[in-house]
Parts: sequence; structure tokens; C-alpha cells
Amino acid sequence: MYTTARCPYCLMAEQLLVRKGVTSICKMRVDLEPDKFQEMIAKTGRRTVPQIFIGGFHIGGFQELAALDREGRLDELLQ
Repeated sequence: MYTTARCPYCLMAEQLLVRKGVTSICKMRVDLEPDKFQEMIAKTGRRTVPQIFIGGFHIGGFQELAALDREGRLDELLQ
């Protein structure tokens, strides 16, 4: 997950994933590493955080993650 220190959506995404049983989240801090910010833009075409990947698949941000959970599809992706 591409993230920053003061992003409420990043925190909500992390909390949702933890509630779903995720025990390890690889966080890349784009506020501390400018090259990670450029990497995120190249991979996603987006400039906002969080940008979440599950199993190499780009989910999007918190809104998309929450929508997958509401639709009942997030559990399948996390297996």
C-alpha cells in the first residue's frame, strides 16, 4: 500500500484490512521517499493515497477497497 503519515483514508484502509485478518501490510511512504511517489504514479496513474495492491492486483484507494468489502468480494481477494 502506498501511503503517507497523515492520511485518514490510509488509516481506514489499514484498519479494514486488519479487521479482515491481514497481519502484514507492506507500506511504502510516498511522503518520505519521493521515488516511491513517482513509482506509484507510474503503476497506477494516480497521485492520491492510499493506492492499494492485493496479490499484485491494483485495487485503487480506500473507496474501492470498501466497495469490494460491501460487495463481498474482498474476502476472496485476500485468500
